[in-house]
Amino acid sequence: MLMKLATDFMGWIDKRLPVTDAWNKHLAQYPAPKNFNFWYFFGSLAMLVLVNQIVTGIWLTMNYEPSGAGAFASVEYIMRDVDFGWLLRYMHSTGASAFFVVVYMHMMRGLMYGSYQKPRELLWIFGMLIFLVLMAEAFMGYLLPWGNMSYWGAQVIISLFGAVPIIGDDLTLWIRGDYVISGATLNRFFALHVIAMPLVLVVLVFLHILALHEVGSNNPEGVDIKKPKGSVKPEELSKFTFHKQYSDKYDIVDAVPFHPYYSVKDIMGVAGFLFLFCWVMFFAPEGGGYFMEAPNFTPANGLKTPEHIAPVWYFGPFYTILRVVPDKLLGAVAMFGAIVMLFALPWFDRGVVKSVRYRSKLHLVNLIQFAICFVVLGALGTMPATPTANLIGVIASFGYFGFFIALWFYSKNENTKPVPERIAD
Repeated sequence: MLMKLATDFMGWIDKRLPVTDAWNKHLAQYPAPKNFNFWYFFGSLAMLVLVNQIVTGIWLTMNYEPSGAGAFASVEYIMRDVDFGWLLRYMHSTGASAFFVVVYMHMMRGLMYGSYQKPRELLWIFGMLIFLVLMAEAFMGYLLPWGNMSYWGAQVIISLFGAVPIIGDDLTLWIRGDYVISGATLNRFFALHVIAMPLVLVVLVFLHILALHEVGSNNPEGVDIKKPKGSVKPEELSKFTFHKQYSDKYDIVDAVPFHPYYSVKDIMGVAGFLFLFCWVMFFAPEGGGYFMEAPNFTPANGLKTPEHIAPVWYFGPFYTILRVVPDKLLGAVAMFGAIVMLFALPWFDRGVVKSVRYRSKLHLVNLIQFAICFVVLGALGTMPATPTANLIGVIASFGYFGFFIALWFYSKNENTKPVPERIAD
């Protein structure tokens, strides 16, 4: 009786809102390649961390005061007097670093398997827009504890806009809302951090998923799992039922429905991630000073500069590129150019082979040196600027930009290996 009522109720909803059809199309019967590996955990983990940030952020705002006079004290109140406030804050602060770890790994997978190549250019651009908004969200959230490092870190980054010709000073003043970093700056950053940026982020994630399900998921082989209708022998067809959008147009081979195969597999990835996440949150929430710096445990003070001003680790690569360029304007151009190059990656790569497994050794070497340079730049961004560090930073910066330039030259006539027609081959 209850089952019939539930079925009738669901049928009533489906006639007015296609819930079941959307569930089947985008999750239950979405055809996913059979050969997903470890690198494919990070997409679902990014969704998990996004939900964590939104939920914990909502609870933190209930006791946070966005004013220069009360922000730092309200954070201390959350940590000491609010029931489980310390847990919520550490979930949020650790989640911020976890978000970037997961996103960087997700992007690395895209680089390895050519997930940015045709027909997935728009999918990649949506992903890069998510990355850009995520950096803006993290930067604005970094100011909210109103600690001394937050204050001076914001001062350094906002002052970069002063290098813009003609309008630089007015632009900097407009962003700050005052002649110095003040409660007005904090208030507007709070509004953007808790309302505007999350809304944009959620919309972009939605578009990212829609674009993914329109063109289909890539896989470690870089082989399309869908064949034109009638091109595959009946005995080769999957025994599974896929959503009509796919089965009406394609004979889908080498694929399985996302649910329950990958929904269950992702749960294993989530369990492993949560073990590591909880260990950091309970035993090392400061991350050795990389997640939460020591100067941030003292209130913001415009008259006392921290001994070494450095951004949070996940801004390190781009901060190093900024720092190694002597000219302020050229440094800002180089920093933003490093992000623009990632946006333009689908057009730098003129090859047709997607997966690194079938590309030349030159591409493998280029990809490895890019990853090494990115890590080195990130490490240098958290260290004091010394002549030796700057020299290494210059070399690593050349390696970063050199990846894209070299890719454009060799990808057109790359000596690649034969690519199988199907995953099973």
